[in-house]
Amino acid sequence: MRKRNTELLKEVIGQVLRENKLEKPLLEKRIIDAWPKVLGTNISKYTTDLSIRNKVLYVSLSSSVLRHDLFLSKEKILQSLNQSVGTEVIRDIVFR
Repeated sequence: MRKRNTELLKEVIGQVLRENKLEKPLLEKRIIDAWPKVLGTNISKYTTDLSIRNKVLYVSLSSSVLRHDLFLSKEKILQSLNQSVGTEVIRDIVFR
């Protein structure tokens, strides 16, 4: 016998995250975790700090040449990171 008021676990978890305002921090953490996967381990070696504020990803790099190369590919990186999470979490990237 099947109950009538059944919900998918995914929906319940999503609802709990939204009610407790934990959905945004979780998505931001996923973006930061996706950085080495999207850009590769070689670029991650030169990345010293990642943070997100007001839908802007701030990336500190130890190489000025790499900073310039990433700046030229900023839109593609932005799309790839958001796509890896499945929704738009960041709107801009600032390389420092």
